[in-house]
Formats: sequence, structure tokens, C-alpha cells
Amino acid sequence: MPEAVVIGAGQAGGPLAGALSEAGWKVTLIEREHVGGTCVNEGCTPTKAMIASAKAAHVARSSGKLGVYAEVRVSLPEIVDRVQGLVADFRGGSERGVLKAGVTLLGGEARFTGVREVEVSLPSGETRSLRADQVFINTGASPRWPELPGLAELKGQGALTSRELLLLRDLPDQLLVLGGGYISLEFAQMYARLGSRVTVIESGERLLPREDEDVAGALQKVLEGEGVTFHLGTKATRAARSGEGVTLEVHQADGQALSLNGSHLLVAVGRAPNTEGLNIGATGGTLDEHGFVVVDEHLLAAEGVYALGDVKGGPAFTHVSYDDYRIVRDAVLSGQSRSYHDRPLPYTLFTDPQLGRVGQDRAQALKSGRPVRVYTLPMTSVARAIETGETAGLMRAVVDDETDLLTGITVLGSEGGEVMSALQLAMMGGLSATALRNAVIAHPTLCESVNNLFTSDPEVLGRRDAQS
Repeated sequence: MPEAVVIGAGQAGGPLAGALSEAGWKVTLIEREHVGGTCVNEGCTPTKAMIASAKAAHVARSSGKLGVYAEVRVSLPEIVDRVQGLVADFRGGSERGVLKAGVTLLGGEARFTGVREVEVSLPSGETRSLRADQVFINTGASPRWPELPGLAELKGQGALTSRELLLLRDLPDQLLVLGGGYISLEFAQMYARLGSRVTVIESGERLLPREDEDVAGALQKVLEGEGVTFHLGTKATRAARSGEGVTLEVHQADGQALSLNGSHLLVAVGRAPNTEGLNIGATGGTLDEHGFVVVDEHLLAAEGVYALGDVKGGPAFTHVSYDDYRIVRDAVLSGQSRSYHDRPLPYTLFTDPQLGRVGQDRAQALKSGRPVRVYTLPMTSVARAIETGETAGLMRAVVDDETDLLTGITVLGSEGGEVMSALQLAMMGGLSATALRNAVIAHPTLCESVNNLFTSDPEVLGRRDAQS
């Protein structure tokens, strides 16, 4: 009977452990904290559940534009109880799943001591040594703590990561957010809608530099309209306690120094891999300069050792981790060889409006030099959005001018992730822009706007006769 050790019970490790066990392997799954990984315990599940509460508060407050008036009272303890109840349910389901599959679940901290040899430090203080035919690393990543003078002294005492912030039962009066990335924007809008005054400090000159500038600008305008303050091109230089709160010293691009005061500081400047203490070199693997496990295109880190999910670097999405599991499962159990470089990478930012994206945006299409058509439709031209009063944002499609096939979709709008996903399926199925323009789609839905998107006048790029 082949033996496997899986380190980390995230969205790749848990399913992989179960699949191997059901295939007749002897599997030990090592988890130092919670089954389910970041997604279930401190990422997707709690944040999206809490965003739903924040949206309910916002809709109630703003419903006057639809002729409906309501008084709103937010009870953060009730929200947190509901959210953590969902987390416990999801976590319990994940744990029951791996146990039902016959996996041995071992709580503790793992480190390599040799080639496919693992030592586990148990909570009791004892250690257990394991050796396997195959070892799979799914230890994930954690919020990165920057080297900012004074910040270490505030850790957990006013300066929090997203994980600790989600557990607060008293609403922050003034929330400072260090970092202007995807996680930051979700939290900024969420807490503003719950009733906090929110200020975002971002060192870059604009938000979301990986998105088209007009898309990022449109989202910033929405958040500013909801009371979020942004300091862009602003570098934090020192953090300090100020009474019961926090003071952040910053320098703006023009050289001006400011002191920003808040009751709490959310530190959201990226994530670092959970590889410290893993001692991967003992099994023949290596880490890159940022501490991520180096893998080949098939996710192999060393002979008989795979790395899956956030720990290997690249886009840190649950659906990426889960696809890593499928790639490795099929390689180990069926001998199939698939490169993770070949897959599409869709994602959704769960602000309101949502930002859904897959493939090229306008900026990337312009850099490619290929002849393309770029279709853009403002949500103010979408019937369903007008009817529901949700007209912020835009839809954008990049189409190869020679094949008429879609190469990228961006949707900033109501249910933008759902609309993007529908168009991603069209991309996967090889549907042309002409076919989508002429498709009969139920009226009045958001997806029906696809007809109008491809009826609009495109911007032509990369063609000799283009007028861009």
C-alpha cells in the first residue's frame, strides 16, 4: 500500500488526502490549526458572509432612491456570531469529509528531516516521525507584517490583520487601512458600510495597478462616494500608540508629512508563504527569494514532493488551489501530465460593484501588439442595472480581430463576477463575438447586456488602419 503525507489541510490538501485515501493509499494529513485552510477559516467564507451583512445595511440606508425608507441598526456581535457559525459549519464539514475518506488527521507542526521524511511536533510536546512515498505541501500563506518602525509594538493591540479584525465585536470608530490592494478594498467598503470611518493608505500612485486605469478609477469613485478616504502615493514611515488608538505617520508624494489617527489599523500589504521552519531543503526542494516553494510546471518541488496552493506563489485564489489538487491527483493516480501554466485565471473582487476579470484587459492587449477590438459598455447603458439603480461600472471585452474570439473579459458592475463567469464559459467554448452579439438571451438580465456590448463601436488596437 503506497503511503502519503499531506502537510496542510487547505483547499488542495484536504481534497487530495481524501482522493488518495479512497484510491487505497495510506494517508496522513497534518494540520497545525484548522481544517479548511485560509478560505474557510479566515478568507472567503467569513469575508463574503460579512460583506453580505454590510451590503444589507447599505441597501437599507440607500433604499430611499427606490422610494423605500428604513432605519438601520448594525449589531456587530450578531454579525460576527453568524459569520463564525458559518465558519464552524464549513470547517466541520471539511474535517468530516477527510475522516470519512479514511484519512489519518494529525494536529501539529511539520518539518522535513530527510528525503520524504517528516517530523511532526504535536501539541503535547511529543514528536512523531513519518516517511512516505509521496509528500504534498499545502501550508498556504499568512498576512505579511511589514518592517515599519513602531508597528511590531502594536501587533494585536490596535494593529490587526484581516484575521483578527473579523473577530472584533466592537465596531472600529476610525479604521486606518495600510495597503490598497484587493483585500484592502473589500474590507474598506465593508467596514464603511457597517459604520466605521475608513481611510486607506496606499504607496502606489493609484489603486489596483493590474487593472485598467479607468476600471480602478471607477471603483475608487464608488468607494469615495460611500465615505472611504484615500491617500495614494503615500508611504507610511512610523506607527505609534495614540491614547486608545493608533497614529500612522506618512509622507505623501509631494513631500508633505501627515499624522493619521485611527482607533484601529488594518495591515493589508500582502501575504507571505508559510514555509518558515518547513526545512524543505532536507527533502531536496528549494525556496525562492520570497520564501515560496519552487515548483516545475507540474507542481513538483522535488522527487516525490509536490507543492500546491498559495505556498508555491502565484495568484492566491481558492479555485487555483483546488485546480492544483486536480492536477496533482491526476498525475499521481492516473499518470496524466498537465501544466498549471495552461489554465485560465479568473477572479472576482467582492466589492460592490463586483470586479470580475479573466484574460487580457485593454492595457495588456495594447502591449501585445496583436490586432484586437476592445468593446466597452458603461453600466449606465445596461437596462437591468438602470432598473435596479446599480449603474456604477462598465463591461469590457477584448476580441482577437483575426479570429473574432474573446481573449479577455472585465466586468465592473452588479454581479460582475457572475457575468464574467458566463463570458468565460463562452471563451472556453470558442464562441465568437458575433455569436454572442446575436445570441437570444433572456430579457431583462445582466447577461443580456452582452448583446449590446458587442453591438457597441469597438476601439481597434494593433491594426495598421486602427484609429486608437
